[in-house]
Amino acid sequence: MLSLSAERNLSAHTIRAYDCDLSDVLAWLNREQLDLKALTHRQLRTYLAELEQSKYSRKTINRRLSAIKTFYAWLLEIKVIDADTLSAVSGPKISKRLPSTLVTEDVYRLLSVSDKSTPAGLRNQAIIELIYASGARISEIASITVGSIDFAQMQIVVMGKGSKQRVIPLHKLALRTLHEYLTLARPTLAQKSKRTTDALFLSGRGAAMSADSMRKMFKGALQTSGLDESFSPHDLRHSFASDLLENGADLRSVQEMLGHASLSTTQIYTHLSVGHLKNTHAQAHPRSSSNS
Repeated sequence: MLSLSAERNLSAHTIRAYDCDLSDVLAWLNREQLDLKALTHRQLRTYLAELEQSKYSRKTINRRLSAIKTFYAWLLEIKVIDADTLSAVSGPKISKRLPSTLVTEDVYRLLSVSDKSTPAGLRNQAIIELIYASGARISEIASITVGSIDFAQMQIVVMGKGSKQRVIPLHKLALRTLHEYLTLARPTLAQKSKRTTDALFLSGRGAAMSADSMRKMFKGALQTSGLDESFSPHDLRHSFASDLLENGADLRSVQEMLGHASLSTTQIYTHLSVGHLKNTHAQAHPRSSSNS
């Protein structure tokens, strides 16, 4: 586990999940009286089949497979085994589900419900505005500090997965709301606590506002606006990405702003931007303007 934390820079949550998955695999090996260092391709297939018969989701099965393959690659690296016989084992295919998004009108409704005359209301407005303006994950929003915002350069620095920093440009409306929050609301909230913190968003007690508290706030905003309460802050991140692509942003730029390691992860949003693709095709294809 220390190797994962130090060398791969994974989060504590990811390491705990890896530990749980690997423990399950090792428990199965023990029950079946199989040698850890001599696990074969066929035996691992049997384990995966048992998971499927037990109605585990394909996502869970693939995660378990990833854990054991990562572990065996490490055993090979430290020369505990001579060959990695499991690297070629593949898991069940997972069908790609299109992310849910809020249409622009619903986003505007969501942005209009906070009572900006109160410190908490102005803070809530700033949080929702920032999610939609930056496409940041709610965990990233919760970890942002006051010093992360650069008003002069109109951008914000976000700490993403694997402690990787990325810079995201912000539009004037989001910056204006953030400035109002920092000037009018945050000092009042900060007075509620004897401890100082550089966290950007503060709770009613003056402490750093947690991601869970932000999710709860977001749900309350959905209720007030009359929108579907099944939406989440992550759906607003999806809306950010699809709206950018719909309005002409290139895929690589959106990938960088979202902090996706792979372009293929970002490509799913192109399915949500059919309108933009059709317009581009109509304007660019030589046959589009032809009557023949």
